[in-house]
Amino acid sequence: MTINSALLLAIALSVGPATSLILAQDYPADVSRGKAIYERYCMTCHGARGYGDGPTALLLTITPANFHRPGSFLKSDETLLRMIEHGGVFSPMHSWRGRLTDGEMQDVLAYIRLMSQQ
Repeated sequence: MTINSALLLAIALSVGPATSLILAQDYPADVSRGKAIYERYCMTCHGARGYGDGPTALLLTITPANFHRPGSFLKSDETLLRMIEHGGVFSPMHSWRGRLTDGEMQDVLAYIRLMSQQ
């Protein structure tokens, strides 16, 4: 066991079962912030309502995801977050890692989920 993992284990044990550590993913996603981020960065390709029909969509060799289609709608949150974070191989969807925080990516995902149900 390394010193860092031993230290983390000691901290976790000292906190006890009644108290939990608060992690970034414990905070609920903010749909309104996700909408603002989507409108700023995603809408030009994916369209205002998420149908993959944004103004730049026709210029792309691969059609942007339509969030209302089963192929997108049924993907897990983890899969969609991975796509947002790392982009797609051989796809115009580029990585947002370093441009968006983890929380902002979660917010965008929450907005995409809400939008895809409308």
